[in-house]
This record gives sequence, C-alpha cells and structure tokens, in this order.
Amino acid sequence: MDELAGAPEPYPVGLRLAGRRVLVVGGGQVAARRLPTLLQAHAEVLLVSPEVTPALQALADHGRIRWEPRPYAPSDLAGAWYALALTADAAVNASVAADAEAARIFCVRADDATDATAWTAASGRHEGLTVAVLAGRRPRRAAAVRDALLAALRQGMIGGDEPAEKPVGVALVGGGPGDPELITVRGRQLLARADVVVADRLAPAALLAELGPQVEVIDAAKIPYGRAMAQAAINNLLIERARAGKFVVRLKGGDPYVFGRGHEEVLACVAAGIPCTVIPGVSSAIAVPALAGVPVTHRGVAHEFTVASGHVAPDDPGSRTDWVALARLPGTLVLLMAVEQLPKIAATLIGHGRDPATPTLAVQEGGTTEQRTVRATLAGIAEAVRAAGLRPPAVVVMGDVVALGDPE
Repeated sequence: MDELAGAPEPYPVGLRLAGRRVLVVGGGQVAARRLPTLLQAHAEVLLVSPEVTPALQALADHGRIRWEPRPYAPSDLAGAWYALALTADAAVNASVAADAEAARIFCVRADDATDATAWTAASGRHEGLTVAVLAGRRPRRAAAVRDALLAALRQGMIGGDEPAEKPVGVALVGGGPGDPELITVRGRQLLARADVVVADRLAPAALLAELGPQVEVIDAAKIPYGRAMAQAAINNLLIERARAGKFVVRLKGGDPYVFGRGHEEVLACVAAGIPCTVIPGVSSAIAVPALAGVPVTHRGVAHEFTVASGHVAPDDPGSRTDWVALARLPGTLVLLMAVEQLPKIAATLIGHGRDPATPTLAVQEGGTTEQRTVRATLAGIAEAVRAAGLRPPAVVVMGDVVALGDPE
C-alpha cells in the first residue's frame, strides 16, 4: 500500500477524565494555565514539582490537587491515564515523554510538540458546546480562531439550531457603563437569545443594533404613563410578554441593582410567577472613573469609597442620604445622577466639613465615544460643569484619587 504524502495530522478526540489520574510534571506558569481545564473535567491531578506558583500552592492547600514537592520519578506514571510534561528542563520533559510512551500513556510536551503524543487545544465553552482548535505549532493562531468562534457564538452570529432548552421568563441584564464590549459574556449570550428587549435609556445602544429584525425592542423611557406610573408599567410589560411565551431581556445600564430599581422588577416577576434571572453588570460607579483614568481606591491615598445617588437635593425632605456622614468620610465619594443638584450637593458637603479644595472630576457618558471630563475643586466643580455644558448621564468623583489621574 502506498504511503500517505505529508506529515501525519493529529486525531481530534475528547477525553473523559473525571475520576481518572492525570500526571502533571512542572509547577510553573504553564502548569497554572493548564490545570483549570483539567479540574473542570474533574480529573484527579497529581502534580510533581520541587516548587510551584502561589496559585498552584493554593489549589494544593485546598485539596483540589495532590502535590508532590520533589523531582519527577518514572513511578509517578503508575495509574495515570494522561500526562503533561510542563517543566522548563528539556531533559526532564524528554524523560516524562519517553516513560509515558513506554507505558502507552498519551503525553503532552510543552517545550517540543514534535516529541509529544498529545497536544492541548485552545478551547472554550458556550452553552454546552466545546470549541477546541489545534493549529500545529502556532498556539497564538489557535487561540485567535477559538476566540473568534466563541465571540460569534455568543453574539448569535453562528450556532445552527437553538439549544434544546430555550430561556424562559425574564432576565435582568446589566449592560455596563456604555461601551458595548463591557457587557458580561453571560449578558451578551442572553441578549442574543431574546425575543423581546426592554431597554433603559442608559443601556448601551450599540448592543441593540446587533439584534435581529425578529426581536421586539421596547424603549422603556417611551412607555406611555406618567412619571409616577412608569415603573409599574414596565413591570406589567415584562410580565405580559413573558406570559405570552416570550423570553424577555430587561437591558439596563451599569448594574441592575445599583440605583437601577432592578429588585423592584424581580419582586414583580416573582409575585406574578414569572421566572426571573439577574445578570450583574459592570457598575458605572467604578467603571467610569477607571475609564477616565481615576482609581476609586489607591494604596496610601484612599482605602474606601462610597457610592451615593445625587438625584434628590440635600435639602429635599424626601432625601434619605446622610450628607453629614458623607462629608466627613476620608475616602472617595462617587455620585451618580448628581449633575442637576451638583451646586447644592457641593455646598452641603463643604458646609459639613469637606475640604473645598478636594479634587473633583465629572465624567459625562463614560465608556462611550461621547465621553467628556471636567476637573475642578469641590468648590468649583458645579460652575465648571455648567460652563462646559456637561449633561446627564454623568458620574462625579470626589477625593484625593482624582489628582492621581490628573493629566497635568
């Protein structure tokens, strides 16, 4: 029989490793990257290495792996179904590979794929589907192809038939601070499966543009009820569409539970017998300062931060905010929905002892292409915001951390 031309191709296969021993030789960063997938497969991992990284030490301390702090010995392969030679010493890796070959155990060799009998694919999972890519000796290419496939699956661009279990009820999804790429992976997955999307004004608009024409998109800000009835109308809409058999995504800006009235919607759904899931989002209270170059905490500068709503004036009888306490806190103060009341807020904080010279930053539409920032002292921030024409939505940050992000 004629020999096949060219080098032999690897034979792709999935391994059921649950409860089966896997030998890992080497305790460095390569091993630290490979072990999580083995543990997800419920493999019984034996790690042999004189030293290990702190992450691997933690896995051993918690009993998730068995670590033998010594050099490799051929007897380590006894009872193993699979082996990985991951040390920085080529001679040790060669010994592991040769011993595994003699014992008919498939072996990965991180430093020399040509001397291995198995290769680790660049892999990831999406809704029960495993994507694994091999690209010969080009791991970066394999990782890039894997990432592209997963992104397409998560955005609903590919995938074929719908999974057997379609989501039901309502999902409250935090869309993040504005940049559509900052929504969580799970949030994007559910958005791609929605029949109906009820979106807040602050939800990332670019995410809505990705939805198919069959998806009903409802702007919650345009539901025809008076201001006092708006939330009840939204609750009723979610329940109505879900009862009609639609999977409803309630898309909010930031995080649903940070000044988003998300829990009110959850309570309404639960009371109506509608299944409801909450997908946390990246809160603008933390993300927007970061996107503007300001950390809300910094060693030696601020060891705590407080987030407060500024939509009600400090002198309003309905205000439930303790502005006296906020003025006296030593750390960072982050205010959401505070542009309209900023003159009164600044005056109140100063009146209760906050230093008028406190560095202050206002960021409009953080995380979007329209992001604008204004810097001033606490005493001057209201006028600076007015002069610059900043409008909601905006985040205001007060504290010494603001000076850390000052470009000057």
